[in-house]
This record gives sequence, C-alpha cells and structure tokens, in this order.
Amino acid sequence: MTLAHSSQRAATHALVREVVRGILPGVPDELIGGGRHLKDLGADSVDRVEIIALLVERTGIRTPMSAFSDIPDIETLVDFLCEEQR
Repeated sequence: MTLAHSSQRAATHALVREVVRGILPGVPDELIGGGRHLKDLGADSVDRVEIIALLVERTGIRTPMSAFSDIPDIETLVDFLCEEQR
C-alpha cells in the first residue's frame, strides 16, 4: 500500500464514518468500521440507501446503487469507494 493509497483510504474511511454518524447519530465512532455491516449498526434498508446515496454524492463517483448490494462490511465498502474514485 502506497502512502497516497493509505491517505485516500483514511480519508474515505473518515467520510464513511461522517455519513454514517449523520444518518445513525447514536452509533459510536469505534463501531463504524471493521467487519461490521451497516445492518449491524442498526441501519434499516432506507438508512442504508441514504448512506450509500450520500457516499456516492460526496465522492462524486458514478456507480450504480446496485453495485453496492453485495458489499459485506464497512471495510469492503471503504475499499470499494477507494477503487471507484481512481
């Protein structure tokens, strides 16, 4: 992992935490990451769509919402967003 990739990943993870906290304000920061799925944080289907829509908007990527349906956890979501931003 290069320094640029590491910085991009950290920034993307921070963005994911910010967006999740905005939709799910009661979730502690330390729970937003790792192998947890958004469902594990209490996000229902509407919350998950809002989180993904905001992440797509904030990153400026042009990825269909359906591409996010098989992402198993937050770390994979961060990796996916990083790849799509390249």
